Amino acid sequence: MRSPDVLADEFRARGWKLTAQRRLLFTLLHENDRHPSAEALHLVASERMPGISLRTVYQTLNDLAEMGELDALDLGTGAVRFDPNTEEHHHLVCDVCGTVFDVYVPQLSGLQVAGPTGFHTASAHLILTGTC
Repeated sequence: MRSPDVLADEFRARGWKLTAQRRLLFTLLHENDRHPSAEALHLVASERMPGISLRTVYQTLNDLAEMGELDALDLGTGAVRFDPNTEEHHHLVCDVCGTVFDVYVPQLSGLQVAGPTGFHTASAHLILTGTC
């Protein structure tokens, strides 16, 4: 994800509101490798800025996803998680604590699988589960 200052400029260029709450969220997400849910991000943001609404968190996350700055992930953990790392990568999910880790699997796109004749894979998203 780009820096908070660049995101602020991008929001202005799109004619979107740039509030102190959104700036805080940009900062909390920048270089964040925790894959937070909206609720978890709201909890952290509320510690720094009491009164920030969960609606603002969701709207900002959705705006950033629309811009391609982060990915919304359904990792089977019960809540959508948001990933500011938009590089090609995959995930490890701990079944006990729910922690999500980025992993890189070289040449996954070349993986040969048995399946329907004539099917051409466009992309692959690998989610590995276990215990950390």
